[in-house]
Amino acid sequence: MCTLEKRGNIFFLTLTGDDEHRLTPKLIEQIRSALQRVRTESIRGSVLITTGEGKFFSNGFDLDWAKASHGRIGMVDPFKPLIADLISFPIPTIAAVSGHAAAAGVMLALSHDYVMMRRDRGVIYMSELDIGLTFPDYFMAMMRSKIHSPIARRNVVSRAAKLKADEAVEMGMIDSAHDNAEETVKAAVHLAEQLSGRKWDGEVYADIRKASFPELCEILGLVYKAKAPSKL
Repeated sequence: MCTLEKRGNIFFLTLTGDDEHRLTPKLIEQIRSALQRVRTESIRGSVLITTGEGKFFSNGFDLDWAKASHGRIGMVDPFKPLIADLISFPIPTIAAVSGHAAAAGVMLALSHDYVMMRRDRGVIYMSELDIGLTFPDYFMAMMRSKIHSPIARRNVVSRAAKLKADEAVEMGMIDSAHDNAEETVKAAVHLAEQLSGRKWDGEVYADIRKASFPELCEILGLVYKAKAPSKL
């Protein structure tokens, strides 16, 4: 389902197993447990990279599971705390999007500070319109927070556009595009090494991130603490 590995100051969270990495409460809980471990073990200079095995980063919620159990709400509700975990995370985070990312899989990627994607395979796709589902409130808040152009946001939300990496970069949705999955992870590691050298205070880092997205944080139930100004 997912693995966690630490190399130096970099933590690698990898979605494994089922090639589509569809999100169920079980996988969501596993990811949250891995993130809690990172919180416990991280120090100044730690960075998290999240990626996936195979041709998918994540194909969103497991709708077959939802139909057979508690409906879509059975995943929308438990997924929300995972998004809150990442938005309040005390170290820099990078999503190395290794393939297709759809719906909740896109939200998982955008919850990171930086998003890098392979250009040779895979699309970003908010599929809700095509499959007849509305967006949860925190999905919309995430997209308003992370996709600043109204035209770009319209294309993602109201046209269900399937975006390749270079298109997503042009729209300001992701940070960079790379030739393949290996190069994407290499670029993520290079950025992580740069960020690691800054050795920022984790509590300050998390508060600044939360302050950057007030609407999203309000919906997620997150608050930030204004620290006293430095005397330096």
